Amino acid sequence: MMSDLLKLLIIEDDELFRLGLATFFDREPTIDLVIEAPNGETAIDLVRRETFDVVVLDLVLPGLDGMETCRHIHKLQPNLPVLILTAHPDKNLVVKLVELGVRGYCLKGIDANNLLLAIRSIATGATWWDATASIQIFDAIGQVDRAHRPVDQLQLTKRELEVLTLIANGKTNQQIAEALFITPGTVRVHVHTILQKLNVSDRTQAAIFALQHKLI
Repeated sequence: MMSDLLKLLIIEDDELFRLGLATFFDREPTIDLVIEAPNGETAIDLVRRETFDVVVLDLVLPGLDGMETCRHIHKLQPNLPVLILTAHPDKNLVVKLVELGVRGYCLKGIDANNLLLAIRSIATGATWWDATASIQIFDAIGQVDRAHRPVDQLQLTKRELEVLTLIANGKTNQQIAEALFITPGTVRVHVHTILQKLNVSDRTQAAIFALQHKLI
């Protein structure tokens, strides 16, 4: 079980920006340790030797780029959550990151407290996609044919809407169960039903679809 104190790996080539992140996180009582890496090669070596709770990764790096760095990290530690923090939004790249298993995506300039919330969310198994990324993901998956599934005929129950709202807020199954006073097993059943009704393949797509169509 994950400790309440997190060990972070920050992969960022901009020294001043990396130092600013490290300084902020060092002052945060819920962060146990912050390790810095200026490039992908150094980061991969660190992941080989150490265990982390969350990786904060820039996409634009010297040498091995962020995408390849992420692939290597997932090969070494498949369950290690990665949060992308970048100044260069790219719709096609965001979709590839979703397929790669990245848990979160934020643009540089995000409020520091929201960044911390994003990190803690993905550390607990949830996802965190900022508004820009969410729109980009929805645009990409919006090509899926839903013509035979009008939004007003999805027939989500009141309980399913409650679960969907909590999913969109980045809550894990355990957190949803506690909030609604039901068992995690019941939550899993609701999630499965919601995905089927919305005709989407995962929780991130369900949240984006719900927000786009004002279901919540």
